[in-house]
Amino acid sequence: MRISKALGIYRSPLYLYPVMSTTIIIHSLEHATAALAAAAEFDCPVTLLSAPGAAAYLGATVFRDLIAAAAVAHPKARYRAVLDCGDDPGLALGALRHGITGVRISNGQEIRDKLADIAGQRGAFVYQDGGETIDLLDMLDPLAACRSWVKHAPDPDDD
Repeated sequence: MRISKALGIYRSPLYLYPVMSTTIIIHSLEHATAALAAAAEFDCPVTLLSAPGAAAYLGATVFRDLIAAAAVAHPKARYRAVLDCGDDPGLALGALRHGITGVRISNGQEIRDKLADIAGQRGAFVYQDGGETIDLLDMLDPLAACRSWVKHAPDPDDD
């Protein structure tokens, strides 16, 4: 196993874990845009994590397009986007087929291992919770919240 600072991921035999501790839970294009604006402003990588179970009600293509639109507005932002698929491996597989590169699933280890193997073959990863997050759901000023969160994030290059 090794830490890859260039890729910003931790590699193990089955999983690709993001090591970015700056995780922001997003619920809209406004949230994604605010998160990427802060990431670009502070040159800090972030993980954009969808709301819990978003794959079931939002869908993989809407999430993919939402992230793409935010990324166009902030091309210098470094980020990973993760779609939460709840406990449905079928939604996670569908998300991978639609070009989502990061999925989160809340099933047992055996299912996550199988999904991680499939994801790895597609250049994708299965997200594992790690560290604190900020949820933008009730934030009156998502950009200010993201700036504050990202500004105080640990530098991933200070390992």
